[in-house]
Parts: sequence; C-alpha cells; structure tokens
Amino acid sequence: MSEPTLIKDKPLSLQKQFRFQWEPAQESYVLLYPEGLIKLPGSSGEIMKLIDGSMSVNMIIAHLEEQFPGVDLKNDVLDFLEHAYGKNWICTDD
Repeated sequence: MSEPTLIKDKPLSLQKQFRFQWEPAQESYVLLYPEGLIKLPGSSGEIMKLIDGSMSVNMIIAHLEEQFPGVDLKNDVLDFLEHAYGKNWICTDD
C-alpha cells in the first residue's frame, strides 16, 4: 500500500478531531485529540500555526522563508508537512 501524497498547491487544514494550541504545562505547542495529545517541539509548532485552511504547502514555505531570510527551510518544512499528512494530522481542502 502506498503512502498518501501531499498536494503542494491546495490549502491545508487540521483534521477535525485535532485542536492546536499552546500548552503551558508542556511549554510547547500541542495537538489535542480525544485520546491524548501530541507535543510539537520547536519549529513544528511554528509550522502548524500556519495551517488554517488558507495556505498551501508552497505558501507556508514562502511565508517562513520570508520571515527567516537567508535560511533554506524548504526541505525541513516539506519533511514535517509530509510527516503530519502521513499521520493524518492535516488534510488538503478540496
């Protein structure tokens, strides 16, 4: 069985069962879901903040590269988004 392919030009959203928020007890962003939580350390939380149903993969990468000029973030951001998509944390809006 092949892994789902992340479409880079469609807006991304959180899957409905997840809620993204800052968790002071964890000192980190987390994804909450009925059975627990997923801690999102470091830059993963900054990437997830941009997943709001309006931005595509390409737009998220461009936005982050604009915020952090001179840093090639594309591969790291893409790797994380593909991981999140493969884990069904995020989906493309159709």
